[in-house]
Amino acid sequence: MISGLVQILLFQGLGELITHFLLPLIPGPVIGLILLLAFLALRRRVDASLDEVASTFSQHFGLLFVPAAVGVVMFWPHLKAHAAAIATALLVSVILTVAVTALVLKGLSRGPGK
Repeated sequence: MISGLVQILLFQGLGELITHFLLPLIPGPVIGLILLLAFLALRRRVDASLDEVASTFSQHFGLLFVPAAVGVVMFWPHLKAHAAAIATALLVSVILTVAVTALVLKGLSRGPGK
C-alpha cells in the first residue's frame, strides 16, 4: 500500500512542479492525475498496491464533503445574500454542461465513416 501511495504523491508532486514553473492556470493535482493516467496507459496495467490505495480512497469519498459542509455553514449569510446569483450560475452551468456533453456524444457517436 505504501508503494501505491508513493506513486500517487509522486505524480501529484510532479504536477505541482509543472504548475509552478510552466502552467500556472491548471491545478497541480489535475496535471498529476493526467500524468498518472498516461503512465498507467503506457504500462497497460495497474499495480496491486496502487489499486489498493485507490479502492481505499474511493470507499471514504464521503469525508471529502465535510469541509464543503463546514464552508456552507460558515458562509451562510453570504450565500443567502447572493442566492439569486448563485442559483442562476448553477442553472446556467448545468444547462451548458448537459448541452456540451450531448454535442460531444453526438459528435463521437458518428464514427469515422458516417
